[in-house]
Amino acid sequence: MSRPKNNKIPTQPSGGGLFSAFANLEIEGLPDRPQAVVPSAGEGSKSATDSRKIMPGRVVLRRETAHRGGKCVVVLDGFDSALDDASLQSLSKRLRAACGCGGAVRERTIELQGDQVPRIRQLLVEEGFRQIAGR
Repeated sequence: MSRPKNNKIPTQPSGGGLFSAFANLEIEGLPDRPQAVVPSAGEGSKSATDSRKIMPGRVVLRRETAHRGGKCVVVLDGFDSALDDASLQSLSKRLRAACGCGGAVRERTIELQGDQVPRIRQLLVEEGFRQIAGR
């Protein structure tokens, strides 16, 4: 017993080209492609400092020494999901430079070496975070 043959659209290009397999498709009733949005002159003039000031959300500061050989590390946690990884990396870089310490970004948390909670809290307020909770 053989399988029934389905009506399939051929995917092998007959004349060549990347989209030749879709040349025979008829798509009616769909809207035209979206138009590109061109920013006005006023929108494109925002500086990088303006984008840093609108970081939303709340940050939790934790001081940890467990499993670190007795060394103190401040962990910043609880960032808003609107912040992408690149924003977290740049924030970590600015905090490390201002505190003069080392650190890392791991799984949406920033770890900074040393016991510098008051300094980090002040820097985060300057960066535009509304609330900084600490334990």
